[in-house]
Amino acid sequence: MSTPISPALTRTLKLPSLVLFGLAYLTPLIVLGIFGVIAETTAGASPSAYLVALIAMLFTAHSYGRMAIAYPVAGSAYTYVRKSIDPRVGFLVGWAILLDYLFLPMVIWLIGGSYLTAQFPGVPIAAWIIGFIAVTTLLNILGIKVADKANYLLMSFQLLVIVFFVGLSIGHIVSSSGAAGLISSQPFINPESGFGAITAGAAIAAYSFLGFDAVTTLTEETIEPRKNMPRAIMLIALIGGGIFITVSYFTQLVHPGGAFEDSASAASEIALQIGGQLFGAVFLAGLVAAQFASGLAAQASASRLLYAMGRDAVLPKAVFGRLNPRFHTPVVNLAITGAVGLIAIFLDVATSTSFINFGAFTAFTLVNISVIFHFFRRRREGIALNPFGYLVAPVVGAVVCAYLLSRLDVNAITLGLIWLVAGTILLAIITRGFRTAPPEMKATEEVAA
Repeated sequence: MSTPISPALTRTLKLPSLVLFGLAYLTPLIVLGIFGVIAETTAGASPSAYLVALIAMLFTAHSYGRMAIAYPVAGSAYTYVRKSIDPRVGFLVGWAILLDYLFLPMVIWLIGGSYLTAQFPGVPIAAWIIGFIAVTTLLNILGIKVADKANYLLMSFQLLVIVFFVGLSIGHIVSSSGAAGLISSQPFINPESGFGAITAGAAIAAYSFLGFDAVTTLTEETIEPRKNMPRAIMLIALIGGGIFITVSYFTQLVHPGGAFEDSASAASEIALQIGGQLFGAVFLAGLVAAQFASGLAAQASASRLLYAMGRDAVLPKAVFGRLNPRFHTPVVNLAITGAVGLIAIFLDVATSTSFINFGAFTAFTLVNISVIFHFFRRRREGIALNPFGYLVAPVVGAVVCAYLLSRLDVNAITLGLIWLVAGTILLAIITRGFRTAPPEMKATEEVAA
């Protein structure tokens, strides 16, 4: 009697598909969603903030690529740190990633609510946020998911809105200042901005890059993953960064400086300025649609991660490790993420995005450090790795990410540290005083996909 063959993932994805998936996950239109906040923080030097953030992301993307070569399985920061450094440190990285997943829907709903409130000032932002939460939670409870093709169509619409936005911006600049007005250093550096303001803006701008590493979840479905995965990660960061810098540059030329009536919805004001009521309406529709779809996917991912942690006994199984018998979805976890989203009513966009970035920069810093650990481990085994790729570059990446972490909003740092302390206490409990390895969160890598 033959032994049954276990099902396995099929390697069908090539480099273009990986890059397309990563760009869809980034939600390119978010560069305009938080433009006002970054322009205000940098005093009108938003492209510089994105340039600094891109540099940090490229070093980190390089480290993700090294880890994808070392561990060509569906991966994440949690997996890489667990395997390269220590399971307990890996657990804390997974806990930091949970911060991103749990609060990301909140930020998405807050940004969408801010733009709708600016357009309809008679409706309080709390009403829009509650509306986002109610509809999104209901759809996720019913088990409705955004298909990959729908995501790609949405990305195409986003890119179309971005192209029109940039084109109208260029036309506005030429009509007011001539063709010479298209070339200027002012969006990158001006008397009001400085290194401190730019790096503080970069710490927020990194929010736009969140998800560039999500492509590592497809490693086991990728043809020649050791070659294609590092290339895909780097290309996603480069193309995404190029879009963000270009869009913020021309937008900053249209509106120099960082003073707005409402920085949280500044791009709507600029859309009206360059394209009138019609384009203003199209822009708002595109942004809200993108935020809704992103919120739907983010809440579903967060609930699945909570379910995986509950099922694996990292969190209380009776609460988090249950599926609704009727809908076969983690209803309790969806309700929890929806309740967390209500916090958005009391926060602003700058603080909330910084809070999300605390978890991201913590994970990014430790992925860079995991490459360094891998370098020395392989060296002890008698295997020589390239010192620049496995030592110098990740050291620079870790330093840059750690520095940007320190530049986050002080309230976000405080809340992030409280979150890590809570994770450390939980780790001490489940490892009996750090004496045993924590349970492995087997589905952590799968959730982001």
